[in-house]
Parts: sequence; structure tokens; C-alpha cells
Amino acid sequence: MKKFLKICAVSLALVTCGWVQAQADKPLTIVVPTAAGGGNDAMARTIGQKLSVLLGRPVIVDNKAGANGAIAAEYVAKAAPDGNTLMFGYIATHAMNPALQKLRYDPVKDFTPIGLVGYSPTLMVVNPAVKAKDVKDLVRMLKARPDHFSVASAGNGTAPHFAAELFKMATQTTMLHIPYKGSAPAVNDTISGQTQVMFPSLFTGAPFVKSGRLQGLAIAGAKRSALLPDVPTLKEMGIEGVEVDQWYAIFAPAKTPADQVARLNQALNKVLQDKETIQRIEGHGADVESSTPEQLGEIVRKDLAKWRQVVAKAQLQAD
Repeated sequence: MKKFLKICAVSLALVTCGWVQAQADKPLTIVVPTAAGGGNDAMARTIGQKLSVLLGRPVIVDNKAGANGAIAAEYVAKAAPDGNTLMFGYIATHAMNPALQKLRYDPVKDFTPIGLVGYSPTLMVVNPAVKAKDVKDLVRMLKARPDHFSVASAGNGTAPHFAAELFKMATQTTMLHIPYKGSAPAVNDTISGQTQVMFPSLFTGAPFVKSGRLQGLAIAGAKRSALLPDVPTLKEMGIEGVEVDQWYAIFAPAKTPADQVARLNQALNKVLQDKETIQRIEGHGADVESSTPEQLGEIVRKDLAKWRQVVAKAQLQAD
């Protein structure tokens, strides 16, 4: 009997070692729901590089942009739950877009949370030709000429879209919503004057504010940003209830084994303690913040409920 148990133990050890080696030989793919070159992509690549070194396995970043992140989310939701495919999700893919419209994935049931990466505030910008001295001045303009202004977004169900809707409700103003297929064309048209207002991510908008091609009016977040320290928050300007702090996080397909989830969470949190990683992510306008899988799951559920209430209150529909 003892000999039999010893043989079993050795066999189990060999199987386990073989499984670990097999995992190490396979690349880990991080699917990004936005195009290459954006803030999400840059942060995902930073994390991917560090995870590759830490886990001792190749890490591939796969950009699957489109449908406000739904294409990437559907892909990961259907992927094998073997710990080899992850998603760099964010507030739009797992809270805002699902709150606005019915999608072919469930942000809660179809994913296993791995861990939080960080938060980033939303920036309010206008074309310089608007010549608004500050947000209060813009509100006066909007009320004086309600049919004159349009607000660009990266698409229905994205943070720029929801921030604009919250702003309109808070100030009782009107702007025509123009959804684009991504932040880049929305920013380009705001720079050219085709649209006048936008709420891009801090990473997307800050360079254009610094160059003078866009005017930064306010931060739609809880505090000012070190990237644009002279730009006040909307709350400082007397406008309450328009705080859209975008979060970024790592998810795996549903039913990913608990031991793999724990291993990936531990590795991610270790990466987020790395000074170079922190510096790079903060350079993209985000504040690093880690979490347990359970904490991330709670964030998703709470935000999903929050944005569903906003959709109902504002009677929003996909344009």
C-alpha cells in the first residue's frame, strides 16, 4: 500500500510538473479592446512585458478594436478558460456599454476577474475657437445657443459618452451627441472644429491640451491631475455629480481554475509594485491600484448597477 501511494505521489508530481512546463511553453495573450497606440494599449504592453519576465513565458498583446470593446470582450468570453487568454478590460467593456445596450456577452457571468490595474479621470476639452474662459462660461454659451454645440465621443457606451450625458444633466444644457468609432477620430474632429466639445481620457487629451490644439476646461474626476495641474475639477467649478474615473483591469474567461486565478493575481500585483511600471502607467494619466479578484468583481457589479441607473434616468439610447 505504501509503495502504491509513493508511486501515485511521484506520478502526480510528474503530471503537475508537465502541466506547469506546458503552460510555460504557451504564450499568454492579453486581448486589448482598443487600437494600438492608445492609452489602454500602452498600459497593457507595459504590464505584458513585466509579466513575461515574471512568469517566464511569452506574452502577446492582441488588439481587437471595435464595437466599443464588444468584439474583444466576446472573443475572450468564448476563449478556453485555461489561463492562456486574458483581457485588458476597462469601465466601458464591463460596465458602461453593457448598461446601455444588450450585448452578446455578460460582463459578470462570462468573465473571471483577475485584478485591478488603476484609475484615470476623464478630461473635458473644447476646440479653442469656442473661446470659453472656463466651464461656467461654456455653460452660459450652451444655454444661449442650445442648437449650436455638438459633443464627440469614442462611441455609444464609452466613458466620453457617459461623461457628456452626466454633464448635460448636471448643467441642464443641450449638446448633440456625435459617436465615433474610437477616440482618435473623435479627437481629430474636435481639433478641426467639426465638433466643439469632448470628454476624452486624460491620456488621450492631455498632449493636445499641452500643445494648444485643444483647450482643457476641467477634470471630470475627484481630483486634479499632475499631468495638467492648472486644470480644475468640475466640482471646483461648482458642477456636482460628473465624476467619471475610468478603471482598467485584467479579466480571464469564466470558469478559469481558481489556482490559476490566484497565480495570475499574485503576478499582476507584483508587477504593479514595480517602480518602472508605476512610472509608465502614471505617465499615461492613471493612478496604479491593485486588488483581489473578489474586489474587482464587486467593482464591476456596482458600476454596472450605477450606469444602468444613469441610462434609465437620462433615457439614453445608442445613437
